Amino acid sequence: MFKRISIAAAALAATTLPAFAHLNPEEHGSFMAGFSHPLFGADHILAMVAVGIWAAQIGGRALWVVPFAFVGTMAIGFMMALGGIDLPFVEPAILASVIALGLLVAMAARFPVSAAAAVVGIFALFHGHAHGGELGSAGALQFGVGFVIATALLHVAGIAAGLGVSRLGTVASRIIGALTALAGLTLAFGG
Repeated sequence: MFKRISIAAAALAATTLPAFAHLNPEEHGSFMAGFSHPLFGADHILAMVAVGIWAAQIGGRALWVVPFAFVGTMAIGFMMALGGIDLPFVEPAILASVIALGLLVAMAARFPVSAAAAVVGIFALFHGHAHGGELGSAGALQFGVGFVIATALLHVAGIAAGLGVSRLGTVASRIIGALTALAGLTLAFGG
């Protein structure tokens, strides 16, 4: 059991490495730039996977409602940014999402599905706004479709991890949550 937890911890620690440069839409196309965007930032990966793990911990309808709430509200945040509607504290809110979602997983917090969807929705608004604010020369529709698909896949990976780790007992998922929150603190205060 300790070996499996160590492997999971090492995998999470690897996501705290510096982010790679995002793909240039002129070279790779707007869809690929959008698809790669969430995959090259530790903050995005940690938050999206944590959403999936938390949904798996809650179980039932949360398996699809919570990730869908994130993706849907993220799209609204994206459109807000494209429309020139500013949100305050976007980057701090994104870092707070990593910490908070990690803590929710670490505590195995049992919220009603609607409350969990609302929590992730608030954070998703800021994630989506950041994507829209970093659009650059990419075509908005193709970029948006790309990052929505990548985000959904990260949620699916989190759900799979959550369901898989649940076989080891609640301690394993709580450790992953704590490591996620710690990684969020490292991102917030380490650089």
